[in-house]
Amino acid sequence: MSIRIMCPRSGGDWSEEAHLDLMRQANISKSIISITSPGTYLIPGDYLHARRLSRRCNEFAAALQRRQPESFGFWASLPLPDVQGSLDELAYALDYLDADGVVVFTNSHGVYLGDETLEPVFRELDRRNATVFVHPTSPCFHDSNGGLRSAAPLLQYPNPLFEFFFDTARAVINLFLSGTMSHFPSITYIVSHAGGALPPTIERFTQFSTSINITSDMVKQTFARQFYFDLAGFAFPDQIYGLLRYVNASRIMYGSDYPFTSAPRVLSIAETIHEDIGMAFPDPLDRGDIFNGNAQRMLARG
Repeated sequence: MSIRIMCPRSGGDWSEEAHLDLMRQANISKSIISITSPGTYLIPGDYLHARRLSRRCNEFAAALQRRQPESFGFWASLPLPDVQGSLDELAYALDYLDADGVVVFTNSHGVYLGDETLEPVFRELDRRNATVFVHPTSPCFHDSNGGLRSAAPLLQYPNPLFEFFFDTARAVINLFLSGTMSHFPSITYIVSHAGGALPPTIERFTQFSTSINITSDMVKQTFARQFYFDLAGFAFPDQIYGLLRYVNASRIMYGSDYPFTSAPRVLSIAETIHEDIGMAFPDPLDRGDIFNGNAQRMLARG
């Protein structure tokens, strides 16, 4: 299997050696790797291809973990929105490949997290007390003719520039408003990019919601039980403060977005974090938890 299918062109080619070298430079003791956008469901309606690609990616990651168990773990890919295929791959990845959890995307060709068709998958994740890493992807929807259309109107800009942030908010809000969060309280979520555009929308969607009874305090309580947020991207110097209205240091952990973010940029962002984190988190114990303690405890519970 070629690793090229796992990595975006903008991030350059990935290799085990280059990743380990970055870890040494950034003082990272262990990396949890996963597929990023657009995931493994690449051809609308072709579930067999998605199943095969998910299996190949998971076996590749598991082999890497076996070679370097102290350095690598992985979130397993699922062929969502294929429910039966995802249930089969979930069992294989967690029971036989020793995955640390699964990666899901904010939507799978227009099927968003929280959609009722995905309920069997979330029920099984809940039964297993699974960890679910949520990464954004390009927004899209099904039109009246059943076709798939982009929901990103400003096509002159790459979707990761800001559409990924909006899709993160859209997916997490739907998890709450669909009742998925209340129905399946044993799933642990990790949301990338410090929550994207989610924090400033919380008061709005809780105040205007008519589908379920929910308040911003209830969201805070759920975050404190079930959510972590990583610092991939540009959470510092400013974005982090919106998130801190809803969580404390115990729910935040480092993330790099490598190789989507190139190694030099990862190191530059890490330097910015180290320069600015003391303003947001003056307690050195909190900073230690963010850099490693929270992740160690979360992974240990599995």
